[in-house]
Amino acid sequence: MNWTLTYRCSASARLAALWLACAMLTWSVDSCFAQCVEFSGRASRAELDAFAKSPSSLLQKLRNDKDKLSSRLAAYIVSDPSVLPSVQTLISEAPSADRSAIGEALRMAEARCTLTKPDIAQKIRNFTQRLGDLAVKGGYSAASADDPGARPVSRDKQVGQPRGGGLLEGEGKTKLVDPFKPLPLPR
Repeated sequence: MNWTLTYRCSASARLAALWLACAMLTWSVDSCFAQCVEFSGRASRAELDAFAKSPSSLLQKLRNDKDKLSSRLAAYIVSDPSVLPSVQTLISEAPSADRSAIGEALRMAEARCTLTKPDIAQKIRNFTQRLGDLAVKGGYSAASADDPGARPVSRDKQVGQPRGGGLLEGEGKTKLVDPFKPLPLPR
């Protein structure tokens, strides 16, 4: 009787340990796939944990340096997108002067995730759209205007065309093109 009780306890302990190991493996694999950047481009786990516990500590460390604030926050977001709720807390604690840098960081993180993890980029975009802070949205929009990859395709096609639609030629584009000249055939 003693042997069966010991066997059952050890079997249940093994089952619990196996279940715990599977859960930890699933969590670690899931967190590895959640990142948008390679291992060398990620923020350390200690930094991410410190930010998640106290988002305002980032503001204290990087006082008056908006460029470092936006780049560090973007690195945190692309390393672990689950810090977005901490970003919400950071926005509520940040002075209005720093909120545009937070919006810029959100746009930078979205741009970095667009090619590798489009679902995470969409999550960041949705998070930004739900925010009610105009300074954050302004920083996000300003970063989008600076990002050449964010422009519409039709505008990029127009950039390569000469001014005037190719109707002027010569030095300084002051001479009209012959309207009866045959057009070159496309290759």
